[in-house]
Amino acid sequence: MLGAGERVMIGVAGGSGSGKTTLAHELVRAFGDELSCLVMQDSFYVDQSARFDGDGGSVNFDQPSSLDFELLERLLRSLRLGISVEVPQYDFSTHRRLASTSPLAARSLVVVDGTLILDSPIVRPLFDIAVFVECDESVRFSRRLERDVRERGRTPDGVLKQFHRQVKPMHDEFVEPSKRHAHLCVAGTEALATSMQRVLERVTVRGQLAAV
Repeated sequence: MLGAGERVMIGVAGGSGSGKTTLAHELVRAFGDELSCLVMQDSFYVDQSARFDGDGGSVNFDQPSSLDFELLERLLRSLRLGISVEVPQYDFSTHRRLASTSPLAARSLVVVDGTLILDSPIVRPLFDIAVFVECDESVRFSRRLERDVRERGRTPDGVLKQFHRQVKPMHDEFVEPSKRHAHLCVAGTEALATSMQRVLERVTVRGQLAAV
C-alpha cells in the first residue's frame, strides 16, 4: 500500500466514450474511499449558459478553452499537499456552473478523469502516472450517444451534429495527439480487468503503489 504521507496522482485520459471514466471509477473502487478519490474534468466546464444556442449548436464544449484548467490545477495541487478542496458543480442540462460546490477530502491516491487532461500543459505535469484509453471512433460515438440521451437530456440529432462538428475535430486536434504524453495506453474495448491489471503493474513498477 502507500507509504505514510505518500500521495500518488493518476491521470486517465482518452476520447469521449472511450471507457476512461469506467476505468477511473474502477481504480477508485478497487482502493476504496478511505484511500482514494476521483476528480472529474467535467466538473470544470466554464459557464456557457449565456452563449448556448441549441443542442448541437455553435458552442464548442470539446475545445480546451471550454474548461477551467487553472482552477483544476489549483485544486489538484492542494490535494497533492493533503488539503481538502471544494469542487465546482456543472449542470449539463443548462450549461451553467452552479453556485454550490462539492467538498472533496484529500486522499493518498487521486485519480483524475478527462478527455483533455494530458493536453493541458499546466495539469499534465502533476500526474505520476498518465494513462490513455484508446478506442475506435465508431465505438466512442455509440457510447456517447447512449450516455448523452440517457443522462444529459440530449436529442440523438443534437448529439450527432455535435459529434461531427466539434467532438471529432477536437479529438483529432487535441485529444488524440495528447496520447504521446501517456506512460501507458490501454484499449477501451478490452476487458476492464485487463486494463486494471496493466495500470496497477505500471504503478507498481514505478515503486509508488502496490496493487490491491
